[in-house]
Amino acid sequence: MNLAEHPTTTQGVTTERYRSVRQHTEQLCAPLKPEDYVPQGAEFASPPKWHLAHTSWFFEEMVLKHTAGYQEFHPKFSFLFNSYYQAVGERAVRGQRGLMTRPTVDEVYAYRAHVDAAMQRLIEVGLTDVQQPVVELGLQHEQQHQELLLTDLKYTLSLNPIYPVYAPEGSRLDDRSQGQEWETVPEGIYTVGHDGQGFHFDNERGQHRVFLEPFKVRKGLVTNGEYLAFIQDGGYQKPEYWLDEGWAHLQANGLSQPLYWEQRDGVWHQFTLDGLQPLHPEAELGHVSYYEAQAFATWKGARLLTEFEWEAAQDRFTWGTRWEWTQSAYLPYPGFAAAEGALGEYNGKFMINQMVLRGASVATAPGHSRKTYRNFFHPHFAWQYTGIRLAQWL
Repeated sequence: MNLAEHPTTTQGVTTERYRSVRQHTEQLCAPLKPEDYVPQGAEFASPPKWHLAHTSWFFEEMVLKHTAGYQEFHPKFSFLFNSYYQAVGERAVRGQRGLMTRPTVDEVYAYRAHVDAAMQRLIEVGLTDVQQPVVELGLQHEQQHQELLLTDLKYTLSLNPIYPVYAPEGSRLDDRSQGQEWETVPEGIYTVGHDGQGFHFDNERGQHRVFLEPFKVRKGLVTNGEYLAFIQDGGYQKPEYWLDEGWAHLQANGLSQPLYWEQRDGVWHQFTLDGLQPLHPEAELGHVSYYEAQAFATWKGARLLTEFEWEAAQDRFTWGTRWEWTQSAYLPYPGFAAAEGALGEYNGKFMINQMVLRGASVATAPGHSRKTYRNFFHPHFAWQYTGIRLAQWL
């Protein structure tokens, strides 16, 4: 594989930074009991044990196995903990990750310690110009999985009828909206995309100009109370608000409210990482799909931003508590070309049938956000901390 073709960073990876990122993953697992590490609530939601092992596998597979003298921890771990890298070889079935009772949790932590010891020796000796960007990518990759670990765990815990608490007073859904004021963005030619300085994923490259018509953007995200009004007005029963595919998804799955919402004795609640909690009307809405975001915006007489509008306007509002759905399909920027080999599979091959989200969320790792970051998911997914920002044409 051609490792040198991946984006680089202007800062060298230090042992201190490596330890900090790796330890944060384990700190997120500190509240867990052994039984929490294994279950998989859905095919899209991997168990904590798998996240711990997969992020270690990345460093072992992409860096250490290309280093003289490294002793592989276990010959079967590449099969068990490869995610989607076809160039690396066969892998376990994604939907069966929760069936892996072995290796044990202790063995996975031993695997992490083995990889960490080898990586820290390598960093202390000095990374080569080829290794440096790959190790940086591995740390950014681990930060992505830190968010996934939390959201996947939340989904699995939500299926438990006793509504377990992951972290007391840690619901992550209490942020209050910044209000309903609107900002006007004038028409013009705007530059979007990463400028190439510092770390960036390959899907952010290809800085280019776009012409935007004038529009308005709301400074605050949609609240629970606003969305509740949509429900009470029969929003889930009126197909005129929904895209055809969204309406079909709604009917096929019997949906009538956002993920994690439920009524108890006439009072709305939502499941959080602090267990089942009363719904706060003033708090920012979370865990809605693109279909729900689009339908609500239509009901409201508004629309979603494009990803280019979002980037052009992002300094006019506060962002970072919810991933914000845009109405932009996930497509390559001008001049995009995936790198050769396994690392070329990181982003490019997913550029079909997915929608772009911008910003960050309350579960995003510290320091892992920027205005050019392009997150992407299929439009029916809602298990991330996703929200709605409204826009209107002038």
